[in-house]
Amino acid sequence: MEEGRLSAERIASLYLERIEATNRRGPTLRAVIETDPDALANARRLDEERRAGRVRGPLHGVPVLLKDNICTHDRTTTTAGSLALEGVVAPRDAYLVAKLREAGAVLLGKANLSEWANFRSNNSSSGWSARGGQCRNPYALDRNPCGSSSGSGVAASANLAAFAIGTETNGSIVCPASATGIVGLKPTVGLVSRSGIVPIAHSQDTAGPMTRSVADAAMVLAAIAGVDPEDPATSAAVSHLTADYTQHLRPGGARGTRVGVGREFLGFDSRVDELFESALEALRDAGAELVDPAPITTRREMSGPSFQVLLYEFKADLDAFLASLGEASPVRSLADVIAFNEAHRDREMPYFGQELLLQAQEKGTLDEAEYQKALADALRLSRADGIDATMDLHRLDAIVAPTGGPAWLIDLVNGDSFSGGSSSPAAIAGYPNITVPMGFVRSLPVGISFFGRAWSEPLLLRIAYAFEQATRHRRPPGLAASVDVEMGPPV
Repeated sequence: MEEGRLSAERIASLYLERIEATNRRGPTLRAVIETDPDALANARRLDEERRAGRVRGPLHGVPVLLKDNICTHDRTTTTAGSLALEGVVAPRDAYLVAKLREAGAVLLGKANLSEWANFRSNNSSSGWSARGGQCRNPYALDRNPCGSSSGSGVAASANLAAFAIGTETNGSIVCPASATGIVGLKPTVGLVSRSGIVPIAHSQDTAGPMTRSVADAAMVLAAIAGVDPEDPATSAAVSHLTADYTQHLRPGGARGTRVGVGREFLGFDSRVDELFESALEALRDAGAELVDPAPITTRREMSGPSFQVLLYEFKADLDAFLASLGEASPVRSLADVIAFNEAHRDREMPYFGQELLLQAQEKGTLDEAEYQKALADALRLSRADGIDATMDLHRLDAIVAPTGGPAWLIDLVNGDSFSGGSSSPAAIAGYPNITVPMGFVRSLPVGISFFGRAWSEPLLLRIAYAFEQATRHRRPPGLAASVDVEMGPPV
């Protein structure tokens, strides 16, 4: 666009053509639920601005796809993948969407997701929603893309948009990023506003960039971060905002850093362990000082209290969100959603149920002692006695661990087959976590995670970028039918 070789309108048109080709024809990814009919007109207006000498920033005219739990007040709907919200147009943009529009990004449409951000059933298949169907991994179409930001990960990986936005409560950005061979950044809770996003739990929810490079993630983070009066958690971000996160990126950025090795997250797959050992060597070669091991001793204790927090907050937060939609929404509470699913079992529950919704509905208010204790325990075990304790003891700048294992086969009978992962401590603490491609198990990508203290995004981006530039593991997916079929040409 700077050179005048392509316009924003032409770029958006090419992406929309690619979405059509991979969503409805040929190798069907089912990564996109709907596209914005005004996308080309919006891109055209941004081209006019560029010709007039007004360039809003690095995202001017750059196309993005949004996870379908992020509100947009345009001609696209926001449904969290559920038929209960089919046709619902949000009364206004989410705060981060307004920030993206302000930055000049072109919103192409909504990406598929695990319905209700995967907080519905213990036997769910990640990437399945009643509206979008089963999203597929672009490296092997019979494999799962993980979730819940499944479509966002696939869209960035298979080049259906220049970048995508996902959301995470626990693993929902970093797991699909790892499984689809891209960079996923889960920011500190409060760095990016959650207002206008269909919630699970305000203690852990956040949105973040899903991109094909660390530099892109840094650019997108700068655009969406900000203080929003409607999200109290963002008030703490005021002294941590950075106008340009790319200033922290340099190939030798790992030199002199102390990185703790999370060996307690190994052992679920010997092939992942082997890749991780090679990654540690690459970090040493890049100048990082490794503290090995540097365990988070409370990692197994924190999940129980966190799950109770999610049940309580899901009920309270979803009820408040649905009520805020007013007349636009046919369902006004979690109880209404449960009733809708029961009334439409053939379309909403053909493969798995809604037991998590039922468990959440049984919970009381956030004033209850059980909730207050669970919240205090979850935060203590993940923060003061968890990540902070480990980093204080070993004087660390970051902790490194495998993000997860290779993608599993899609299974609509038994659900997901997670092999292992490292997302929980940072997710429960509300601390930042970034995953970068670490290599391949056969033709399936796996990632490596760098996480640390609250508000440490600049340092984590710096280390992740140094690792990325030293290793350059990412290669584009070939949309193969399975790992037993030769990958096609790069896309």
